[in-house]
Amino acid sequence: MTCCWRVVAGGVVVAARVQPKSRRPGLHGVKLGADGPRLHIAVREAAEHGNANSAACVLLARALGVAPSVVSVRSGVASRLKQLHVAGEPAVLSTRLKAL
Repeated sequence: MTCCWRVVAGGVVVAARVQPKSRRPGLHGVKLGADGPRLHIAVREAAEHGNANSAACVLLARALGVAPSVVSVRSGVASRLKQLHVAGEPAVLSTRLKAL
């Protein structure tokens, strides 16, 4: 599997592509884009008022077994291409990300 995250102080940052208004919500693997690998996250919510961002954070948190409050959008709030920060022990989070 191609690595779509990097370790930072206090957690990891996951490169993601969020697809709002999807019929099939969930994590759909890592896809290679022009700027490198990204985790594809599809959500039912529309991209207005930050609903899709919140839903993407909740989906990633559930997949990693962490509280939704530790996942936040680090960059790309108004874009489909985002950097999601997950706070926690980097070694544990990296192991869980590899299992996705």
